[in-house]
Amino acid sequence: MAPLISFQDVSKVFGSGDRAVRAVDGVTLDVEAGEIFGVIGYSGAGKSTLVRLVNALETVTSGRLLVDGQDVTALREAELRRVRAGIGMVFQQFNLLNSRTVAGNVGYPLRVAGWPRERRAARVAELLDYVGIADKAKAYPRQLSGGQKQRVGIARALATEPRILLADEATSALDPDTTQDVLALLRRVNRELGVTVVVITHEMDVIRSLAHRVAVMEAGKVVEHGPVYDVFAAPRERATRRFVATTLKDRPTPEALARLRHRHPGRIITVGIREGDGGSVDVTAALRAHGVDGTIVFGGITEIDERPFGSLTLELTGPDAAIDALVADLRGRTDVDDLGNAGVAA
Repeated sequence: MAPLISFQDVSKVFGSGDRAVRAVDGVTLDVEAGEIFGVIGYSGAGKSTLVRLVNALETVTSGRLLVDGQDVTALREAELRRVRAGIGMVFQQFNLLNSRTVAGNVGYPLRVAGWPRERRAARVAELLDYVGIADKAKAYPRQLSGGQKQRVGIARALATEPRILLADEATSALDPDTTQDVLALLRRVNRELGVTVVVITHEMDVIRSLAHRVAVMEAGKVVEHGPVYDVFAAPRERATRRFVATTLKDRPTPEALARLRHRHPGRIITVGIREGDGGSVDVTAALRAHGVDGTIVFGGITEIDERPFGSLTLELTGPDAAIDALVADLRGRTDVDDLGNAGVAA
């Protein structure tokens, strides 16, 4: 099947001459129907411009952009309005109408689309119940918490039953607990309603918790993309490695390693916990097989796409030959950093 969204050497340039800014630079990228696709980058990377091209809030300067089989770069405004009807958008600052109630905000796109009043009221009630704020229908935005406002934003974005939901920094204004609630809701929307979700963020934790695939942007270009698990497990680009480091924190810093060596005189190694075709490496079994004692002194394991990911740092004690054989064995199955002992790296 053809991808639901297809960027084909797409560029977006603002301004001209010496003042021209290439916000999106030659991006080729596909988003498949039914997936949650993350786009991550630091401020100014071009990620928000990229997503605004999808619903033609910004126009493509060069290249082709296909949305649900239609080339949006070749459509007239009346045709673009029909494409936009199949795309919902959730914003960082909610963008609610303060003069309207919660029900009025959710029903607004249906009113614009010409839905009759009774059908509109039924759809609003259904959506408010779905996002968990049915009791707030008559409240105004100023009376809501940030998480409740974003639930209204999601309900409004879903009002016209779109195939695509664009979420531009949708959790950046929320506290950590509320962020997890909103991410859980977006997962439900994808799983239960079959809506394709494109998430724009500068937070790798959001990508780890939510997305199936991810594209990393830097200076308008996509520098790396692929399944989230693969990108975490083997980041190739400097920008990607920086993002991964901010979310995992599973390996000791040089300062922490110095403290570990002071307390643990044995040989210290860090073992990557990855799930390959044969499952995750069984460190305990490997220790037993080689007759080496191992003590976990640092580490962290999380889940990405429902698979374990992270690392463990261990102090090893036993005959040097046995430890060497263990390290060689583990290196055949995962990444291992041999950090040495007594302050001397191996």
